[in-house]
Amino acid sequence: MRALKSMRLHIGVFGRTNVGKSSLLNRITNQEISIVSELAGTTTDVVEKSMELLPVGPVTFLDTAGLDDNTELGEKRIEKTMKIINRIDVAVIVCDYNGLDAYEQELIAKFDELKIPYLIVENKCDIKKSEIEGFKNVLYTSVKDDESLVFRFKEALVKLLPDDFVNSPKIAGDLVPPKSTVILVVPIDKEAPKGRIILPQVQTIRDLLDSDCLSYVVKETELKQALENLKTPPALVVTDSQAFKQVSEIVPENVPLTSFSILFARLKGNLEEFIKGAEAIENLKDGDMVLILESCTHHAIEDDIGRVKIPNLLRKKTGKNLVIHNYAGHDFPDVKDYKLIIHCGACMTNRREVLSRILIAGQSGVPITNYGIVISYCLGILPRATKIFSQF
Repeated sequence: MRALKSMRLHIGVFGRTNVGKSSLLNRITNQEISIVSELAGTTTDVVEKSMELLPVGPVTFLDTAGLDDNTELGEKRIEKTMKIINRIDVAVIVCDYNGLDAYEQELIAKFDELKIPYLIVENKCDIKKSEIEGFKNVLYTSVKDDESLVFRFKEALVKLLPDDFVNSPKIAGDLVPPKSTVILVVPIDKEAPKGRIILPQVQTIRDLLDSDCLSYVVKETELKQALENLKTPPALVVTDSQAFKQVSEIVPENVPLTSFSILFARLKGNLEEFIKGAEAIENLKDGDMVLILESCTHHAIEDDIGRVKIPNLLRKKTGKNLVIHNYAGHDFPDVKDYKLIIHCGACMTNRREVLSRILIAGQSGVPITNYGIVISYCLGILPRATKIFSQF
């Protein structure tokens, strides 16, 4: 089975026009995925390629347009290129024997600010080699005839891998002892794909299996019977956020309880920051704008969680006439006029993108939280829903 896009290492390839970005990517992937030409500006939109890059594992390369394309269309290409930065885990900066220019220096400053590790690749060293001083991670090569390029590139990349990619964090397996029982409450409603269950639930089940735990998957209507069937109480109950209220009334207070969305708030974002962000709900006033942010586009159903259920909960909790906007996709809108951002569970995006969004929200002075945190806060059960994490 192919690795999920959200679980792949995202590697952005940057540089000026005609320095060999696409040629490098074609060599590494061993496929002609990007058009190569002597004509500057051949790469227009961002080109994505997912592959298994051994021994690194599943990765997605993002080949970007040249940074020095000063045409009117080029400005739009560069704008798209800069937006990609918020999605990547590692950056590759390609230059030629002319070394680093102001374009690359500006990029490096941005990577340093966002704490994104980067590798500098100086191409066309068969023509001329210029020593790049002051940087540790520099690879000198001639993409077209360097037989050791792929090996040396992988070797350099491994040294840059973020810790949370090398040591993949647990979703729930680190919260309970091995061999313990975890009940997973999975409602079968309009949002559940026909014949399947949604992605966070699948990933949590696999995580618990990898952690040698016993998974007991039930609908909310069978939860009471499931608890009665167990000789000893479960170590944890995880529920879909939409069934939080019903499940919290069934599960005894002495049994830890949380939601899939809250587990993903920790996995993909910053749980502490999201909890802090939910507290801003108390300060909302009539006319305040709230942004509900989804990382993927999907067909909204009649009782959609982001477009119907959460807005209704917020208005009921605050008693205020709030202006609620929904935004879906990878791009991050201007958020400075919002009083609160509510992020989805982020099952379809990577942690780097969510952390970048948290950073941008913080710089704009806007509190940010996520679906599961908001739902449990509005229902008055947030302390219980996050108690299991207090041991960390």
